[in-house]
Amino acid sequence: MRSDPRTTTEPGEPIRSLEIEIKLDVGPDTAAPDWRTVPEVAEVAGPELRELDARYYDTADFALGRAGYALRRRTGGPDAGWHLKGPRRGAGRVELGWPLEEGESLPATVRAEIRHLTTHPVHPIARVRNRRLAVQMKDAAGDVVAEFLDDHVETRDEATGTERSWREWEIELGPAAPEDAERFLGDLADLARNAGARPASSESKIGRALGR
Repeated sequence: MRSDPRTTTEPGEPIRSLEIEIKLDVGPDTAAPDWRTVPEVAEVAGPELRELDARYYDTADFALGRAGYALRRRTGGPDAGWHLKGPRRGAGRVELGWPLEEGESLPATVRAEIRHLTTHPVHPIARVRNRRLAVQMKDAAGDVVAEFLDDHVETRDEATGTERSWREWEIELGPAAPEDAERFLGDLADLARNAGARPASSESKIGRALGR
C-alpha cells in the first residue's frame, strides 16, 4: 500500500510512490487493537498473509546506506520487484520500483538510477525474510485509508553471518487517507501504543538486520 496513488507508468520508467508510515516494536503475543475505534475507519479487511523474501544491496563501503538509501530485490507480495527507498523525511520516504527480471543481477535501469550515488559495484549485504499479515482499514465508502502490517521478521547479515528475528508493526497511510493525515496517523499510533506497542528500536529492517 502506498500513501500516494500517483505513479509513473511510462515505459522503462520506475513506479514512483510516497510511503508514509510509522514502525513499532511489539512482543510475540501483543494483540492488535480494534482499528474501528478511530472515526475514519469504518471497516477492516484481512488479514492477508504475505511471505516476503528480500535481499538488500550496497557497496563495500555502504555508499547507499550512508546517503540514506536502501536498495533491495524482493519476491512475494503485491509489489515484488526491485525497490530503491530514498532518505526518510519525517514519516515519509519516496520509493522507486522496477519489475523483477530473470536472475538476481542488478538491472541496467536500476544501476543508472543509483549512478549519482555511486559507480562502484553493489553486492548483497543482508537477507530479510518476513511473514506479514496485512489488514486494510477502509472508510465508509470502502476506500483504503491505511494498512496495518504485522511483521514477523528473520534476517541474516551476509558479512558476519549474524541472524536476528523480531516482530514489529507498520501502519502505512493509504490512498484515501484524510487530509489531516498527520493527525490520523498519530491517532492510529496512539491506539497501537495503548495495545502494548513501543517505539521502534531501528527506523528500518535493513538497519536492524545490520545491528544499527
